[in-house]
Amino acid sequence: MRHDAVMHEESLEEWARRREARRARSKGKLGTVPLTSGPHRGGHVEPAAPRVIQEWSGREWVTVGIVPDLALARAILYPPQPPEERAAEWDRPAMGRGRDRHRKPSGAEQQRDQ
Repeated sequence: MRHDAVMHEESLEEWARRREARRARSKGKLGTVPLTSGPHRGGHVEPAAPRVIQEWSGREWVTVGIVPDLALARAILYPPQPPEERAAEWDRPAMGRGRDRHRKPSGAEQQRDQ
């Protein structure tokens, strides 16, 4: 950065407001930590190892529970979403009159065009 460039410094109050907003958004986020010896590696390593479920309180990770393996930890972190309801046939808008590119002309229209 150039020394003669004008830098915008935000006030401490603005920074604190942004920090609290960020903390509030991430509050309640869940995470897992494997209960294995050594450094923590990818979550897929040692899938049979027990894991600690932790929740972010906005300031620190708080232990919520312990699960026996990766599959159950994923089920807690990523619960299945309810299926989307499809519109019933009568809920769809009716096709309007006309002969667009992908519409099959009716018998009356075919006779009229001949």
